[in-house]
Amino acid sequence: MSVERAIRALRQGKVVLIFDGEGREEETDLVVASQFVTPEHIRRMRKHGGGLICTAVHPAIARELGLPFLSEVLSSAAERFPVLSSLEANDIPYDERSSFSITINHRRTFTGITDSDRALTIRELARLASLNGEKRALFGRYFRSPGHVILLRAAEGLLRSRRGHTELSVALTEMAGLIPIATICEMMGDDGLALSKHEARRYAERHGLVFLEGEEIVRAYLDGG
Repeated sequence: MSVERAIRALRQGKVVLIFDGEGREEETDLVVASQFVTPEHIRRMRKHGGGLICTAVHPAIARELGLPFLSEVLSSAAERFPVLSSLEANDIPYDERSSFSITINHRRTFTGITDSDRALTIRELARLASLNGEKRALFGRYFRSPGHVILLRAAEGLLRSRRGHTELSVALTEMAGLIPIATICEMMGDDGLALSKHEARRYAERHGLVFLEGEEIVRAYLDGG
């Protein structure tokens, strides 16, 4: 029921809350389908989330655009900049690999950091992903890097291989029949730690939003796939 309600909410351009799971990050993210992102969504994420605002991209779209994992970029540059070798993220306590990719701004933005600039960059990325044909040349025509929108590349196979917020949010947009790109932000508490699941659920109730756990999405996605 929660997954069905979340799918309906995403189709309406609403935010949903996803708790990844016990024993993982144990964090709740605000999630919205990127094709519907507005400055108001970015503002909510800044003020009510407080974590890092990122845009998660389906692996098929990442391949079409030629998006690398940031770890691959750093590894390739390590011969020229040896310090990068010592910074390898090989000790993440809750996962094997980071999903971080590059950062971008749309070329029509100014600084790129304002709510309206970030919303524009995110919406236009989703629009580009929806086009037929070769996208890689258009990607370079419309966007520049580095920028203020942090891209995450979902793992191949999505929830069959990794079950972070990146994959959970992308899988949910895919199940909703939307462009499978989602914008997400961790919810932080006033104590500087991740907002507890209990408090995140209470927030969802107060604001009339859907709260669901990662395992619910995993079951629905794998049963349907």
